[in-house]
Amino acid sequence: MIETPYLLFLGDAPDALAAKVAQGIKDWRPGNCVGQFRMEGCKADMKLTDMTLAEAKAAGAKTLVIGVANRGGVISPAWKKVLIAALEEGFDIASGLHNLLRNEEDLVAVAKACGRTLHDVRIPSVQYPIATGVKRKGKRCLAVGTDCSVGKMYTALCMDKEMKERGLKSSFRATGQTGILITGDGVPLDAVIADFMAGSIEYLTPDNDDDHWDMIEGQGSLFHASYSGVTMALIHGGQPDALVLCHEPTREHMRGLPDYKLPSLQQVRDMAMGLASWVNPDVKVVGISVNTQHMSEEDARAYLAKVEEEMGLPATDPYRYGAGPLVDALAALG
Repeated sequence: MIETPYLLFLGDAPDALAAKVAQGIKDWRPGNCVGQFRMEGCKADMKLTDMTLAEAKAAGAKTLVIGVANRGGVISPAWKKVLIAALEEGFDIASGLHNLLRNEEDLVAVAKACGRTLHDVRIPSVQYPIATGVKRKGKRCLAVGTDCSVGKMYTALCMDKEMKERGLKSSFRATGQTGILITGDGVPLDAVIADFMAGSIEYLTPDNDDDHWDMIEGQGSLFHASYSGVTMALIHGGQPDALVLCHEPTREHMRGLPDYKLPSLQQVRDMAMGLASWVNPDVKVVGISVNTQHMSEEDARAYLAKVEEEMGLPATDPYRYGAGPLVDALAALG
């Protein structure tokens, strides 16, 4: 059990998107956040109080959460100094990085000497089965994106929240480190051995009531040269009844791939539908989720209207304007 509240470690994040783990926790579990710790040169800001380790400890923080998701998920030497100091100050440390805390001998030694705990949330805790492709009871909605970090988790969380507020049956199914840190449960999909990835999603979304929806957190993108594999596993393992397309329209290229432009929503729709219909012939694309955080109110509204007209589907920014249109589209499926 990871003890709360948290001090969010932003390190030397080069931009806000690099600190998406911290952003997700701050947005969805603000009561768990005491403050933030930023190193020199950090370009991310959660709009929380900047604190030293001692100040955060005095304010009641119990766990330093590494809120940065850098490429490759590595712990730099500069970070290491802060992490060791945090252990000595009396903090536990939680991380969703590929670079596991438990594999760092100096961190393990200091944690043991100080009686502190290292939490690696990106480690599968279950021996997942190989996928069978057998159809399960209940319903499933999967967020698929034009790129990484475009709002797939936020879309699923917003839809789950809207469903619950309407008294409908819904569960958010986390598939990444941020979602797991927010909800306390889920599958760290990109850390699962490839042959078992689809099976882990079958495990995550088991048989359920006929009127129950699993809101599955999306990962990667079918068009992303680095991370398409996790998206494929979600589609085949999730056997979605509904797909929501997710997009961030202000990007000039795919995240981390400057030579690759983002695919169009039409391309994502057609590719995702082709793959999803193989495991669920009744799958439907029900709506578009647009991340408009970098757009003015006027531009955001105009863009959403344009997308609705072009795609013939409801479009919204579920975090900015609510997930109502997307949940209405699910309800229309019966």
